[in-house]
Parts: sequence; C-alpha cells; structure tokens
Amino acid sequence: MANQNLCPSPMNTLPDAPQSIAPDVKLGKGVRLYGFVNLYGCAIGDDTKIGTFVEIQKHAKIGRRCKISSHTFICEGVTIEDEVFVGHGVTFVNDLYPRAVTAEGSLQTDADWVCVKTWVRRGAAIGSGATILCGITIGQHAIIGAGSVVTRNVPAHAVVAGNPARVLRYTSEKPASRPAPQKTVGRKAAVDKLAGGRGVFSKDSPARRKS
Repeated sequence: MANQNLCPSPMNTLPDAPQSIAPDVKLGKGVRLYGFVNLYGCAIGDDTKIGTFVEIQKHAKIGRRCKISSHTFICEGVTIEDEVFVGHGVTFVNDLYPRAVTAEGSLQTDADWVCVKTWVRRGAAIGSGATILCGITIGQHAIIGAGSVVTRNVPAHAVVAGNPARVLRYTSEKPASRPAPQKTVGRKAAVDKLAGGRGVFSKDSPARRKS
C-alpha cells in the first residue's frame, strides 16, 4: 500500500499537499517532489524535479537532473536517462494492443499483456502534450515538439513535430552520422498529384481556366 506523505521534508516542496509515495520507491539525493504525485516501484536519480500530479509506475527509471513537469504520466517500461526535460501533460504508452478484458471476458492481469519498453536518451527534451508510443528510442539531445505523437525512433539531435512526428531539422550539435530529414508533401504538390500531375496551381491548369 502506498503511504501518504503529509510531513515536511527536504524533498517535499509543498509540505501541506499530499503525496502518494510507495515504500519501494528509490529516491536519489536532492530529489524535489511537488504535491499530489503518485509514485510506486520506480527509481528517480539525484537532483531531479517531479512536478504536481505526476504519476510514475513500477519499473520506470528516471535519471539525474531531470525535470518532469506537472500532469505527466510515465508508465512501466520507460527509462529516462540523465538531464532530460519532460513538459506538462506528456503521456507514455507501454502496450501496443491494449484491452480491458481477455477473449473470455475476464479482466486482464499482468500475465495477459506484454509491456513494451521505451528509452529516452540523455539530454532529450519532450514538449508539453506529447504522446510517446512504446517500443521506440528518443535519441540524445533530440527535441520533441509540443503536442507531437511519436511513433518511431527519433535520431540524436533531431527536432521532430507533428502527428506522426517527423524530422524537421537538426540542432547545432550534429552527430557524426545521421539520416536525412523525412520529406513531407506540401499542399501544392499533393493537390497536383491528385490532379494527375496537371499542375492545378499553374496558369495552364484546368482549375484556373475561365469558363
């Protein structure tokens, strides 16, 4: 059972606000916890800040000097390395095919599904409202745009955004080797393609001829 911590302590930045911290949680030195956190079975490294209304599940690992902002959910199977920034309301996922019940109609147990792991490498930054699907790695110093849905691996130093998230560019800290940015089809090219290559935005296109 988790115990509610209502007593002032060096790690409790809001001593009057309840905190649910299970006895099996491993906290490093200088960890700062805000009110209404829910932690169980996880490990948090030195000097990391955990914001209000954050939940971190069992077997999740948070490195040193990280900042986990309010209303974020970090599920089982997630490993976050040192010096990672996680914005407000970020959601991690650990099940590719979630179901409430088995084929027989009974509630699922831990034996009925597979936890798929996710890895966030050192120095990465995840913008507020992002959703991180499972089974991927976010590379060192990568930046995830706010509201993005990340469905595949993110290269080191890449800046990605969108749904699904795509590489927009790279930061100034360039890795030794990197894949080319993922190309997206603009509106003009997409419409021209649908028009059979006639170029509906050109002067000679049927769409722009006067009747």
